[in-house]
Amino acid sequence: MLHSWCVQAEWNAPTVVGGQGARFWDEAGRQYLDMSSLAECMNLGHQHPALIRAIQAQAQKLCFVNSSWGAGPRAELAERLLERSGFAGGRVFFTLGGADANEHAVKFARQASGRTQGKIVTRDRSYHGASYATMALSGDSRIPQRDDDPFGVLHVPPPYAYRCPYGTDDELECAERNVAHIGEVIAREGSQNVAAVLMEPSAGTNGIIAPPNYWPRLREETRKRDVYLIADEVMSGFGRCGEWFACAAYGEEGKPDLMTLAKGLTGAHIPLGAVVLAEHVAAKLEHSMLSTGLTYCGHPLACAAGVAAIAAYDDERLIERSRHLGRAMLRRLEEMQNTHAVIGDVRWGGGLFAIAELVKDRRTREPLEPWPGVHPSMHKFVSLARERGVSFAIRGNLIILAPPLVIPEKDLQWALDTMDGLLGELNWS
Repeated sequence: MLHSWCVQAEWNAPTVVGGQGARFWDEAGRQYLDMSSLAECMNLGHQHPALIRAIQAQAQKLCFVNSSWGAGPRAELAERLLERSGFAGGRVFFTLGGADANEHAVKFARQASGRTQGKIVTRDRSYHGASYATMALSGDSRIPQRDDDPFGVLHVPPPYAYRCPYGTDDELECAERNVAHIGEVIAREGSQNVAAVLMEPSAGTNGIIAPPNYWPRLREETRKRDVYLIADEVMSGFGRCGEWFACAAYGEEGKPDLMTLAKGLTGAHIPLGAVVLAEHVAAKLEHSMLSTGLTYCGHPLACAAGVAAIAAYDDERLIERSRHLGRAMLRRLEEMQNTHAVIGDVRWGGGLFAIAELVKDRRTREPLEPWPGVHPSMHKFVSLARERGVSFAIRGNLIILAPPLVIPEKDLQWALDTMDGLLGELNWS
């Protein structure tokens, strides 16, 4: 195999053979409490019984039919997504994952706007996928071969309040200046030459969780400039940020024109992505050829899992649970920040998503390593945590906390206690 996001000669990991809830285990029988939902996608935990039953039942009836034909699970899931997103009268296009959802959102925005060669504005320190088009859309340190020009992408700095590229220490002002800059970029290009702004509303493993005024101000600016706003909710959706979708925290003021989904859509039990289009965007596509397709788009097994996932979020009140446990996690992280000088900043996404950024010097905010370098103690942190039965994720100087929404509260506290202890044990100089 070729393993993603690593040097092949350095890959060495145990084989995972099972999981249940917030835990998984390897072939040697070692158990790990999952504090990252593996790839921030196991929102419902491992082997959720309702999803397993739904997949098994659908497999007994119909495994596949292409999009030239109707399929019950596909139609039902589309209806559920339009209900939860508040996009009544809109349309849903199913994909295989997050990257092709973002590619198709760009296609639809260009076609619906009539700006077929229109530019797409995205930001640095972002991630939208690893296909050639989504590498261009992303501002990710792991992508050295990014080529923006053929894909018509314009990048702007992020609203990174802790290290604001606009020279202010005030997070609200940082957001205001960032949005103003985006408006200037659109004006410079001409609104008629910009098809969409594509952004993550809240969270991402590049570590930028936007200030609270950022998304509604961005929505206001894009409306004023007559440019579609695409919300990449691949990671932030389905309770990760304490709402069905992160942009829902802002009500009608934050509603985008298109939204992309994956990860929590099926809780990663089967690959599935989606683009949700608001009614006014979908209406522009009603009477023209939709020149795109995927053999497995709207796969019945995946859509059956998606229907079961939405029911599980509802039945188990997991959106509310994410908010409740997320607040407890935030309080514990802030206590750690008061104890450990190595924690420079704690950022919270509104639910079970938070990031601790580690620094050499809290006063100067000097990072442990220049981004995206990884300090040796970060690797040691992950290794020792695994030995103690906890699986954490890191990126550069960031510890990423995104456990399954079903994690027991006592397990969450134990994992955070483990993190606290390791921060005190390790040498961060």
